[in-house]
Amino acid sequence: MSYSNEEKAMWLEDWQKSGKKAWSYALENGLIPQTFLKWTKAGIKTKQDFVEVRPVAGGMNHALQITIEKGDIKIHLPICATSNDLSTIIECLRVAI
Repeated sequence: MSYSNEEKAMWLEDWQKSGKKAWSYALENGLIPQTFLKWTKAGIKTKQDFVEVRPVAGGMNHALQITIEKGDIKIHLPICATSNDLSTIIECLRVAI
């Protein structure tokens, strides 16, 4: 079956939100895993161009942050960011580059 770029972007956005491995997500959604993996590596842009990570309200560490720098890119994360937050940010960067 052939999918438009819009359909591929929809599948990729849903997969990113799911937090699942690409192979598992494809199988669970009736997609061919090898094809879906190609989509994830093809750099198809999704609607998720920006990821906001908010500090936990009332947390003691809300003002503390981690800064990740690579070239002219700076990512500021609150110290209380979860591994899920970081995974989402990394995936968005991987798709955007």
